[in-house]
Amino acid sequence: MAIVRPATHDDLDALVTLLDDYRVFYRQPSDKRAARDFLSARFGRGDSHLLVHETHDGRVTGFVQLYPVLSTVSLPPRWILNDLFVAADARSRGVGRALMMATTELAREHDVPRLTLVTQVDNHSARRLHESLGWQRVNDFYSYTLDLTPGEAETP
Repeated sequence: MAIVRPATHDDLDALVTLLDDYRVFYRQPSDKRAARDFLSARFGRGDSHLLVHETHDGRVTGFVQLYPVLSTVSLPPRWILNDLFVAADARSRGVGRALMMATTELAREHDVPRLTLVTQVDNHSARRLHESLGWQRVNDFYSYTLDLTPGEAETP
């Protein structure tokens, strides 16, 4: 039987591959060393909640990562669901749904009053999944970014 559980350092090799594939999905260059460094830092700092989906034979086929953030307006911390990824050969099998449901349960266990996420407008399968689980699209706010990386920002 497949399970969703907290990731451990023993999952690092599998997570490196999944995180690299996730980044490539979002048009970033493949860089497994950077993925390993990033994940090692998360484990070392304990600054995120990282869950994995594991099949009955021990294969890690997906992950979800949440980051606690403070809210000056609502006061209790919120969690940002920043990353959700399922291996290509494991999609359409309920892995993403299982990870999302485990995320909700974990947040409830920690008395987190609100989860938030952002997904690309053209990521229709992710949007369908989120909406099928009761997530509401927020239209009350605009989202802005400011790129500070040299050579990335455009001049007005």
